[in-house]
Amino acid sequence: MSGAILPIVEGQSEVQAIPVLLRRLLERLGRSDVLVARPFRVKRTRIDRPEEIERALEQGTSSRSGVIAILVILDADDDDPEQIESFLGARFRAATPLPSAVVVATRELEAWFLGSKDALRGVCGIRQNANAPDRPEEIRGAKERLSRNMEGRRYLPVTDQPKLAARMDLERALQRCASFRRLAAALERLLRESSQGASGTS
Repeated sequence: MSGAILPIVEGQSEVQAIPVLLRRLLERLGRSDVLVARPFRVKRTRIDRPEEIERALEQGTSSRSGVIAILVILDADDDDPEQIESFLGARFRAATPLPSAVVVATRELEAWFLGSKDALRGVCGIRQNANAPDRPEEIRGAKERLSRNMEGRRYLPVTDQPKLAARMDLERALQRCASFRRLAAALERLLRESSQGASGTS
């Protein structure tokens, strides 16, 4: 199977960071042959509006070649992440024949960095004595927590998120963050379904 996974994300920082993170997860799965397309942005406040999903799919796939699967990555903020995944996942499956998945980070995806914080010492000014919290996804204000762990500066999502995604310890984040485990599982499922679809049409 060759082709690209199209991420749909919320903000500019995710446009830069999510491809870095997905390429690392693909490499972990031994699937570095699969590409990650430039993410398509949709605001979290708009994505559940009528026809917004269809618009995102049409524009995202028409402007990017070789898309074989769709992966939506959002922040839950104070909402229930698995409820959002179920609701939007059903809508995406109804809107496209391509394999699709929706993964919602509990509160903020920065919780994934907190879950790997002891492996990020020295990156983006994170203190050398910083330790990962026991339950990073329960923290409200993960961005602010990262800022408090940086020496002489604050967390800047657009510039820091890609660097942290490149250096975070994937295994530690998988152990400590349930929504990050869902991301890894969703990616693996999309690869499997894309391969099955390609075999069925050959």
